[in-house]
Amino acid sequence: MEQHRTRPPQYVPRRSRAPLPPQGRGGAAVARPAVPRAGAGPRRAVAVRPATPSGSPVARGVRALRALPNPRLTGLGSGLFCAAVMLVLAFLDELLFGASLTVYGVLFVPVSLLTALWVRRGDLLTAPVVVPIAFAVGLVPVAESGEGIGGRLMGLVTALATEAGWLYGGTLVAGSTVIVRRIRLMRRRAAAARNRPPA
Repeated sequence: MEQHRTRPPQYVPRRSRAPLPPQGRGGAAVARPAVPRAGAGPRRAVAVRPATPSGSPVARGVRALRALPNPRLTGLGSGLFCAAVMLVLAFLDELLFGASLTVYGVLFVPVSLLTALWVRRGDLLTAPVVVPIAFAVGLVPVAESGEGIGGRLMGLVTALATEAGWLYGGTLVAGSTVIVRRIRLMRRRAAAARNRPPA
């Protein structure tokens, strides 16, 4: 009888494999080191300068005017406002500065500007008219007066003649402000008419 030769089983050692990183949703993310891009230099910190407010007198004046209240006075109301303010300033001038006509004239200019800014749009043309009247009304306490009504009138006329520069200056400021407001109003109306859809 033939005997079958059996080979003993050969033992082959398996190679040890390194464990693979877990994949899928449940696996932990492997952090990769950041590789700098070629040609990219170090980032420079950009210094942000704080915005400094403009120190020009015009900008400060505009901001101050915007901070003021913005009423809308009628033509009569603007005249009463200007006359009342000039009377109060004239009494203060007489009390503090000995009825100085120069101080009174300097104070008249900003009052004229406020009167022209606060009058409503429909009564813009009244501002240059009421401003000189208010100037004359406020001159009564500070003008040098003589005896009787004639002396007071002569003192008022003399003060108007000597302080005509401030009177014209305040009236010019009011008139210029009114013209600028009128031009802006006309431009707004023209722009609104252009943007209005055709009927």
